[in-house]
Amino acid sequence: MQSPFIVELNEQNFRQVLEGSMQTPVLIHFWAPMSQESAQIIPELQTLAQQYNGAFTLALLNCEQEQVIASQFGVQALPTIALFVNGQPVDGLGGPQERSAIQAMLAKHLPSQEEMSLKQALELIQQSQHAQALPILQQLPVDMQQKGDVKLALAECYLETQDFTEAKTLLEHIPLEYQDNYYKSLVAKLELHEQSANSPEIQQLESSLQSNPSDTKIAAELALSYHQVNRDEEALELLWGFLRTDLNAQDGELKKHFMDILSALGQGNAISAKYRRQLYSLLY
Repeated sequence: MQSPFIVELNEQNFRQVLEGSMQTPVLIHFWAPMSQESAQIIPELQTLAQQYNGAFTLALLNCEQEQVIASQFGVQALPTIALFVNGQPVDGLGGPQERSAIQAMLAKHLPSQEEMSLKQALELIQQSQHAQALPILQQLPVDMQQKGDVKLALAECYLETQDFTEAKTLLEHIPLEYQDNYYKSLVAKLELHEQSANSPEIQQLESSLQSNPSDTKIAAELALSYHQVNRDEEALELLWGFLRTDLNAQDGELKKHFMDILSALGQGNAISAKYRRQLYSLLY
């Protein structure tokens, strides 16, 4: 199995691999073709290494081919598994093992799957891949999502994916000890959005519509202005106020704007789904 997390140990690389345990734990599996039990478990170990996605390196040592190295480790029986951290053996298992026993040993020394998912999401955020990081964060356990650092990461993802309502809700409930410069930068970004979302131009259109509540041209302009600053629910509600009594208002322009906003929001959006249902109830 080709993987950056799996290596074959030999005289040329074994010191380098062990030195690598200073950064990433190394699980050495001592095996030999003559020991069927030690060979059979290799696919299970390879699968574990892939699942842990770099949390440890799996090093396979064929004791028949590399007898000198095997003797240096003092291996008495096969299979033998040894976990090295910071260049030193910290745990091990001798004899045939169930996969669950190996996982239990790893769990004592390695981050949990959830912690690794969080690390992956934070790395994606560092790479400005917020849309990819968001679903990973959303799938973390609820108690983990309540931690201050995870809330901040979620808030950043919501801001960058323009879900400002969710971002604001999270930022309003950040524990005091997490209200650092990172938190302040996210709050500033949210405030900047809110200021642009309530620009003098929008306020002027709102005032004009209040004076002329049946003017579909002003309503259309205001709805599109709302949409441009991600106030989509307000935009749809405004247009719907006209469409529910006249689907062909302003020669069909309002319906076109309505459908364009729904399309921009996408099929999976809750606001979009709500207004699609309302539209379909009139059509059918």
